[in-house]
Amino acid sequence: MTHTTKLDDVPLGRFHIKIAGLTFGAHFTDGYILGLIGIAFTLISPQMQLDPFWQGLIGSSALIGLFLGSLFFGWISDYVGRQKIFVVSFVLITLASVLQFHAESAMQLFLLRVLIGIGLGGDYSVGHTLLAEFAPKKHRGVLLGSFSVIWTFGYVAATFIGTAMLSLGDDAWRWMLASSAIPAAIILIARIGTPESPRWLVNQGRVEEARAIVHKHIGPHVELEDERPQQRQGGYAVLFSREYRKRTAFNCLFFICIVMPYFAIYTFLPSILAKMGLAEGMGTEMMLNALLVLGALAGIWCTVKFSRRGFLIGSFWVLAASLFLLVAMPGSATWAMVALFGVFTLVLSAVSNLVGVFPAESFPTDVRASGVGLATAASRLGSAISTFLLPVSVAGIGLNPTMAVLGGVLVFGALVSWAWAPETKALSLTEAGQAEEGEGKAAAGMTAGGSLL
Repeated sequence: MTHTTKLDDVPLGRFHIKIAGLTFGAHFTDGYILGLIGIAFTLISPQMQLDPFWQGLIGSSALIGLFLGSLFFGWISDYVGRQKIFVVSFVLITLASVLQFHAESAMQLFLLRVLIGIGLGGDYSVGHTLLAEFAPKKHRGVLLGSFSVIWTFGYVAATFIGTAMLSLGDDAWRWMLASSAIPAAIILIARIGTPESPRWLVNQGRVEEARAIVHKHIGPHVELEDERPQQRQGGYAVLFSREYRKRTAFNCLFFICIVMPYFAIYTFLPSILAKMGLAEGMGTEMMLNALLVLGALAGIWCTVKFSRRGFLIGSFWVLAASLFLLVAMPGSATWAMVALFGVFTLVLSAVSNLVGVFPAESFPTDVRASGVGLATAASRLGSAISTFLLPVSVAGIGLNPTMAVLGGVLVFGALVSWAWAPETKALSLTEAGQAEEGEGKAAAGMTAGGSLL
């Protein structure tokens, strides 16, 4: 009798690495696109005579597109499949990136960057979902948690490349923004021929097609034994049903509570450090940027070592305590403040890895892309709001009260996670997506209030 292995239990193979690489490419491109616009603004603003309104609108345009794309493409891919959106999203990104070179007005540039954001939003929803549905259980957390590392590399690459391209003259910003078409086109070409998710095919009742894909790309004796077709209505009706509304609320809220302080603080890091008296040359800023990269790498190890719940809840409490202590520190305690800011940066970057893990593991196949898309959309809306409000809040109530408010956001994230975060680490993808009423209380009891053990 031939021995069969479940898709969740197979060893990591070349095909898994290929799918991960194709998915990671989107996050590199996202970091690259968002990193370039800040440098390009030094040339765009005087040439187009942008007022603060248009500067803010163009600066947030990709985030607006990400919000729209995550909602729409996440929902539609649960009906038409993952593979189509996996390719179409990068057609949109590549074309809009090239067209930025020819933008002649602020409105044209804004609309093109919204289109880029829509493509990226669709890819966030489908990329996380497709990788989760192919990845073995043992390696799923590492693969999904590596997204923030790749995003950071893309952002850093944009900083160096954009700075180097400033020497190209008045049209440097055009070459700069259009250069994102290069990684986008490479990813688009590489994605052609990517197979459909076999879990999605089974969910649609297309079992033989799913089996053929698994046998061809994973192995002849691999089966999706725990995946069954679903007859229920999909989309947002399921996400907000009695069964899944806690899962949906948790994934949206914990994601928001992580990205709000992340984007608000690090978008305005130089001015925040100056107000705190910590901006001596570029030393502190460079150290904190280095810790962002180190933290993202450390987060991969933490995802493997600790429970999902424990890592998330513990990180929220450490982050909140760090911010509250920073607010309470006297201005003369420079080294203590730098150390606290360093701890905050390291832990925030590390726990950000979970934003790629929890949403993909929290929902069943028939609504997984919708769930990932909704959580991503909520996070981008939260990050846009916090980035817009931070300078307004600092001007109105001061830096320390503003930092205390962000600390309160982190406390709220800890409480939401303690109440509702599922523990999905040791489960198959199908088991992880099965929500139960009262699971937050049960999980809290099993993990002793969210310990890391």
